[in-house]
Amino acid sequence: VQLQASGGGLVQAGGSLRLSCAPSGRTFSSYAWAWFRQGPGKEREFVAAISWSGASTYYADSVKGRFTISRDDAKNTAYLQMNSLKPEDTAVYYCAANQYPPRGSPNIMQSYELWGQGTQVTVSS
Repeated sequence: VQLQASGGGLVQAGGSLRLSCAPSGRTFSSYAWAWFRQGPGKEREFVAAISWSGASTYYADSVKGRFTISRDDAKNTAYLQMNSLKPEDTAVYYCAANQYPPRGSPNIMQSYELWGQGTQVTVSS
């Protein structure tokens, strides 16, 4: 199973983008989903996550109130709605998923076994 992320692009500061992520190949009825990002010269960092049950969402402080993670189980797709984008949001965004409830914290990379290839988001000032 591989994840396909899409929706990145170039946007002006204050604008919005919506990222999507879906698995290819064999799929499962439910996933725990997350988004991470890696800016230029920076380490990959947590952005947002939604639990396997869908009941809980988690956000990095830097995006809280601006980004929203959601999922459509019928389409096996996760989304990241990004509003009020800032130049510091510029990064490659990676989606991640786990077909079972992660054993670790939702904000760490080791909690997810499936990863997408990344989609570039560039925010101009």
